[in-house]
Amino acid sequence: MNLQSSLLFVQNFNLFNLSSTLSNQIFNTLIIIMLVTILVCFIVGELTRNFSQVDKIWSLIPIVYSWVVLSSFPNSPRILLMTLLVTIWGLRLTYNFSRKGGYNIIPWKGEEDYRWNILRQSPLLKKPLMTSLFNLLFIAIFQNILILLFTSPIIIAAENSNVDLNYVDFLAAGFMFLFIIIETISDNQLFKFHLQKQNKIARDGKYQNSLSKGFMVDGFWKFVRHPNFAAEQAIWISFYFFSVAASGEWFNWSIIGMILLVLLFEGSSRFTETISSGKYAEYENYKQKVPKFIPLFFKSK
Repeated sequence: MNLQSSLLFVQNFNLFNLSSTLSNQIFNTLIIIMLVTILVCFIVGELTRNFSQVDKIWSLIPIVYSWVVLSSFPNSPRILLMTLLVTIWGLRLTYNFSRKGGYNIIPWKGEEDYRWNILRQSPLLKKPLMTSLFNLLFIAIFQNILILLFTSPIIIAAENSNVDLNYVDFLAAGFMFLFIIIETISDNQLFKFHLQKQNKIARDGKYQNSLSKGFMVDGFWKFVRHPNFAAEQAIWISFYFFSVAASGEWFNWSIIGMILLVLLFEGSSRFTETISSGKYAEYENYKQKVPKFIPLFFKSK
């Protein structure tokens, strides 16, 4: 099957049996964008051995997907609202990734997530073939499919573009914006802590307890161990409820993305905490006292 016939196959493949011809065409367009992105991420990752290629586009591709949908439904208030929120989320996250050195003037370079290098030390991934399969299957394919899936509530909104905005939309928008703010504050706290830890800026006393331990325990980290991870999950859980508002159904197929994202963060946080426990003597005690994602404001005596 050549490239032209492959594209025709995708364009005529109604993956989720979308009833609207236009929304089906849009979804197939998004699939084509995803397939090209997968190919580029895999090839660049293999050539450079820098496996943070999906990390670079994680905050950008949902913006692309959203604006593609909006371009076909420019008069839909719901899709406009969703697109604006995704754009705010994406630009903020892109800025945060950029200031940590994630991007470079040479696109395929930039700081690689430190966890990838640790993963390479596992006996299985020391074999070049297994490393390439991991890059293809988990990094390039799975993560790009996940990005499309957690953005897919906007497809449900396109399917039901004739449905007026309702209170569920406003609740979803309010919570999503709130969690974007929480994630912003969390990322700023963590960034300043690391700058002070590396003596790149003067210590102002706000993170004295964290600096003494070697890991973050101040700010939002007093309440949960991963406030930025928790906010990121909550952002896309909130986003899912736009599809509820549009479809009138509490459960639809776009919930798959939300569930897979939560599972990804569960696994990622466990791996991160395994590394932290090995580096910092007090981290296990911190784990016992502070919940992972959901704060406990009312603790029993």
